[in-house]
Amino acid sequence: MTAGGESVPAGAPAANGAPGSAAEPAGSDAPPVEVRGLVKRYGGLTAVAGVDLTVRSGDVYGYLGPNGAGKTTSLRMMLGLIRPTEGWVRLFGRDPMESVGALEGVAGFVEAPTFYPYLSARRNLEMLAAYDGRGAPDRVEMALDTVELTGRAKDRVGGYSHGMRQRLGIAAALLRDPRLLLLDEPATGLDPAGMRDMRLLIRRLAEQGMTVLLSSHLLTEVEDVCNRVAIVRSGRIVYEGEIAALKRGAGATYRLQTTDDQRALEICRAQSGISDVSYGHGRITFAADEGSVGLLSQALVEAGALILVLAPQTVTLEDLFFSFTEGDGAAAPPPPADLHAPEPAR
Repeated sequence: MTAGGESVPAGAPAANGAPGSAAEPAGSDAPPVEVRGLVKRYGGLTAVAGVDLTVRSGDVYGYLGPNGAGKTTSLRMMLGLIRPTEGWVRLFGRDPMESVGALEGVAGFVEAPTFYPYLSARRNLEMLAAYDGRGAPDRVEMALDTVELTGRAKDRVGGYSHGMRQRLGIAAALLRDPRLLLLDEPATGLDPAGMRDMRLLIRRLAEQGMTVLLSSHLLTEVEDVCNRVAIVRSGRIVYEGEIAALKRGAGATYRLQTTDDQRALEICRAQSGISDVSYGHGRITFAADEGSVGLLSQALVEAGALILVLAPQTVTLEDLFFSFTEGDGAAAPPPPADLHAPEPAR
């Protein structure tokens, strides 16, 4: 059961051609989450259109995209709450559609966690722990302490702020002592302080060795806590890889003004390592790496075009995110050459 209270179906057969089954022990080398060719259709609506992704052990993995991109539907299929139309999911090598046994070591919530508002936080957790068993009752106090709710544990949940209820949802998930935590938009609706507290909590869990998969439509929510990310648009993955590579691939452009812009323009166009040269609004813009910019500076001085302004204009992660996720419905622009494309379905 997830922290939000959704039950997990059991007894479904394994997908044809997919590895592993819930009847088999999870392999030590199996990734926490492996998804291939995942599709979900509702009549004529395709909510998820062929998702491939892999969450590795120790990842804090961001599943990032605008509202309506298919993130929540994907998470429901990963947890075995709904059946894929096509494709398959493995959690530590096991099929969540075959048996709830595949959810051993897995916890989290889809959409918002829900609790009995007239009961205290501690009583809500005690009831969930009694239902789950397997040592969960002994972890109630630890879970409250981890999410920093011990001082409010006797208060009714109905009086909690939205951020406190989100943290209580994570506490409920921690009762299962999970190795993998799946969180659906955990910072949605939080104020800046609440978002900061949520990021700090996720960092602490990751430092304790937990693998975390969280969905979000907020770049700022995942940028500071995730090491890897998948960007989804209209139910399709348009980028999967490390955030560090995404930042490196963002590249930089430069703005240049000199005492002789016409001569400088000629030099820029002739200089090795300088590309995308243009002139407008009284300035030259171009793309280059730092080494090429240094050589260009030397060439300009030698030609008598003295530099008045030479300033980098770095493409931000936010710019790149919007380039992947916004547009008129056509295919998203390809990632820069040094970024990794999603693995093909197999």
